[in-house]
Amino acid sequence: QVQVVESGGGLVQAGGSLRLSCVASGSIFSINTMAWYRQAPGKERELVATITSVGSTNYADSMKGRVIISRDNAKNTVYLQMNILKPEDTAVYYCNVAVRRSIRLGDVYKYWGQGTQVTVSS
Repeated sequence: QVQVVESGGGLVQAGGSLRLSCVASGSIFSINTMAWYRQAPGKERELVATITSVGSTNYADSMKGRVIISRDNAKNTVYLQMNILKPEDTAVYYCNVAVRRSIRLGDVYKYWGQGTQVTVSS
């Protein structure tokens, strides 16, 4: 099995910064794309940023220019540096990891973490 655990959320004032971390562990042969999503109360879960195994990144318009996604392949960890936070960034932030569990074709599964709460006060 694979476990995905996020950390780093909390309460911050508008204009502040937070750095989220997400670690994957368990039956992992390699990790493909890693991503951060968020879900605000009453809203659907939305993509924030993705990063491939070779470091190519993609950002959603909602936070582009204010977030940086990065990863440490040796630690199976992905980070999300969030700057100039706004009250509308308040949400539960989730990590999604595409894990290859073996060399067998198609043995790739996506796993979610339990989420970490980010609250931005005005």
